[in-house]
Amino acid sequence: MWWLWIPLIVLVSVLIVFGLLVFLGRFRNGALLRPIVVQLSKIGFIRRMFQRMSTAAIERQNPELASALKKINTVAANPNPQAMQKAMSRLTPAERRAYMDAAREQQGEGGLDNIGRQERRRIERQSRGGRPTGGGTASRKRKRR
Repeated sequence: MWWLWIPLIVLVSVLIVFGLLVFLGRFRNGALLRPIVVQLSKIGFIRRMFQRMSTAAIERQNPELASALKKINTVAANPNPQAMQKAMSRLTPAERRAYMDAAREQQGEGGLDNIGRQERRRIERQSRGGRPTGGGTASRKRKRR
């Protein structure tokens, strides 16, 4: 007769796990759930499921951003500046505006204030068109006489 309890135990266990996930998602704005999601994202099919859910949520909230992300994701594997510029040129003005707003929101209000000095200088150098990687003052060999 003990085997009749097995379905009930499994159901209660699933409900407890689901309730715990909901609680962790609500508590401290999901800060305690993020490490769990990161670990689960290392599993292939779960990562694809998370991406599908995220894309569906973005499509409902901001369709322009969703279409911009689809166009930008073709470059995401190899994000060199030329390919990124080409992908940005394919965006409509509404998509570009939505993408830039989302990027600004993702970066935070401080902009370049939130990153370190070395990273900020590298970004500034790239935006000026300088060399992307630094080679110090001794980058050239001296001639021997």
